[in-house]
Amino acid sequence: MSTICCEKPKFDFSKLRGRIKEVLGTEGELAKRINRTHGFVSSALNGNTYFTMVDMDNIANVLGIEQSEYGVYFFTKMVLK
Repeated sequence: MSTICCEKPKFDFSKLRGRIKEVLGTEGELAKRINRTHGFVSSALNGNTYFTMVDMDNIANVLGIEQSEYGVYFFTKMVLK
């Protein structure tokens, strides 16, 4: 039986980063609005940790993202070059 290695998926947050900049200006401001540290937000956007569903709901509320758009903002897989 072969073992399947489960690598942590990497997501492309470029659209989310653009929305953050457009609406709030900085990741630090987003962190304040969702009651998280700037370090956590930065770590999640860099793929070192994940946003929880509560985080996603809070981010969407602050940035005006519809639930139907979550896939584009939070679950677009990074294309390896």
